[in-house]
Amino acid sequence: MNYREHRYTSFDGLSLYYRVYGQGDEVVLCLPGLTRNCKDFEALATHLSGRYRVLTPDLRGRGESDSDPKWKQYLPPTYVRDAWTLLDRIRVPRCTVIGTSLGGLMGMIMADQQPDRLKGLVLNDVGPEVNAEALVRIAAYVGMTPPQSDWDAAARMAKENYRIAYPDGDDDFWMAQARASWREREDGQVEPAYDPAIGDAMRHALKSMTLVNWLKKLGMKRIKGINLDPWDNYRQVSMPCLVVRGALSDVISPETIEGMKTIKPDLEVVDVPGVGHAPTLAEPTACEAIDTFLERVHG
Repeated sequence: MNYREHRYTSFDGLSLYYRVYGQGDEVVLCLPGLTRNCKDFEALATHLSGRYRVLTPDLRGRGESDSDPKWKQYLPPTYVRDAWTLLDRIRVPRCTVIGTSLGGLMGMIMADQQPDRLKGLVLNDVGPEVNAEALVRIAAYVGMTPPQSDWDAAARMAKENYRIAYPDGDDDFWMAQARASWREREDGQVEPAYDPAIGDAMRHALKSMTLVNWLKKLGMKRIKGINLDPWDNYRQVSMPCLVVRGALSDVISPETIEGMKTIKPDLEVVDVPGVGHAPTLAEPTACEAIDTFLERVHG
């Protein structure tokens, strides 16, 4: 095992899990997507561990972390608070954040809240604007996937949910995806490794967008220290930033990338061919871009 396992207690008493690869003062924090967990970063973290200390947490309700009994707390501000708690508990003053999808949204909020603590930010297939059709697609399956009879069935279900992102994935690829994001229950069935209530929270948040848009029209910009408009978070990304985009992505459009470049002319972008939402970051194109970015940011 090339990592060390740890736990910490959240601000509201949950036991949360994280892994540590490598060692040293140069720290990289990897934040996963909506239904994913720390296993998504195993290849990248192993690759980086010879040069950096890499932290890969399971967000609350995912993997080995406790579920939240208050499902309406499954929102980015809560996850960001957990991330700061982790960094504070283990005394990490500054780091680079690599965030996939939801993890990237978290990274932009962190850049707004405490910019001096981020050396760099890598956004994996996400920006301040997410295509509405992609949100509808994701909301249709999050928390709705039933348990499967065995791992082969889980791999087939993983393919059904995500084949739009990995059209060239073979059977071994889909089994690896299932092993990373599903878990075996005591009765032998296999289920997604996250709290289904995360889907309820997402759908509730989407329904709340009408209220959010109304508040924005009234001139309100922040609620409880969080920007209502994700573009306002992005405008505070003062540190070096790299966007890794799946060339087939339905989440972040080329038009959004251009808007991001207009705000931040030094934004770096790399497209990963043949992949949608989101690159695994084990692809050579993605891995090489991240290597170059981290070497420049961390010196």
